[in-house]
Amino acid sequence: MTATEKFTKGLATFASDVAQGFFEITHNGFALLGLAVMFAVITLTAKPEIRQAGEIQLMSWLQTRQQEVTGIATDTDAIERATATHPQNLPKQQAAVAFWLSKKYNVAPEPISALVAEAFETGSRVKIDPTLILAIMAIESGFNPFAQSSMGAQGLMQVMTKIHSDKYEGFGGKLAAFDPISNLRVGVRVLQECVSRAGSVEGGLKLYVGAGNLEEDGGYAAKVLAEHSRLQMVSSGRAVPLRVPQVTQVIPVNNSTTPPQPAVEELGSLLTS
Repeated sequence: MTATEKFTKGLATFASDVAQGFFEITHNGFALLGLAVMFAVITLTAKPEIRQAGEIQLMSWLQTRQQEVTGIATDTDAIERATATHPQNLPKQQAAVAFWLSKKYNVAPEPISALVAEAFETGSRVKIDPTLILAIMAIESGFNPFAQSSMGAQGLMQVMTKIHSDKYEGFGGKLAAFDPISNLRVGVRVLQECVSRAGSVEGGLKLYVGAGNLEEDGGYAAKVLAEHSRLQMVSSGRAVPLRVPQVTQVIPVNNSTTPPQPAVEELGSLLTS
């Protein structure tokens, strides 16, 4: 065998050894990668808290990346803080009330639905008609959770926060007056106390509006009870107009010396007599 042939054979053997070694390395590498993936899956399955932590970290990274690109911060927990629910998820009675209030007061049905559901749940728990609770919110604030009167009454049910600040302690403090659900629950507690002291719903409403020492409440109780009656009819499935027709009484003025003419009915009776 010549020197050239020996060199060629040696080169071929070397190339074969290198190829074999590369195959073994890659084969073992893929095997190790497969084992690593398998162990990772087993670990994530057996330890859900690790998986959850990983998901949170990944979501945080994605949010940070999006904020860097768009310049706008995102918050995936916002949906949990939103006071809203789909009307379709409510019982038929509550859904009817929610849609009616939504149309009458020009507010979205989703937040109204959440308030209706809360009013029915709280009302059944404390033995107060939920439609009365909703009627108070309608007259007090028109379902504006950020409303504030000149006297300092705040939120949906216009609770006097300074007077009832102790009732907000269980909700984190006085600023909870502007949280719709917290304000509703505190307002119901105040209403309970007023009705208990007065001995009647009408008397309780007079105390609720701060007219306990006055002869008149400015028509407040009448307005609430009228809206309450309409909401009761809506919840029972009856069709109720959104706007109550205003009846204007016309008083005729007679400045002449001519005797007043008889009414049409009187004229009719005179002609037929």
